[in-house]
Amino acid sequence: MAASHSITDVSIGDSGIRLGQFLQLAGLVDSGGEAKEAVRASAVRVNGEVDERRGRQLAIGDIVAFGGREARVCA
Repeated sequence: MAASHSITDVSIGDSGIRLGQFLQLAGLVDSGGEAKEAVRASAVRVNGEVDERRGRQLAIGDIVAFGGREARVCA
């Protein structure tokens, strides 16, 4: 399945990261408040599925999408 846009790889190092934090780290949102609102509005997808848990623990390889952009969790 070919994507019409690129996925940005975002390194989180060896520790885990939560969805709200990753949205900020990846530059998909500007603030924690914006992350909270985006998640609450069902505007964030993780691996193609809407996820409304800002505290969801992400795993290496997960793909987070918001605002027409995608970022992949990398070690």
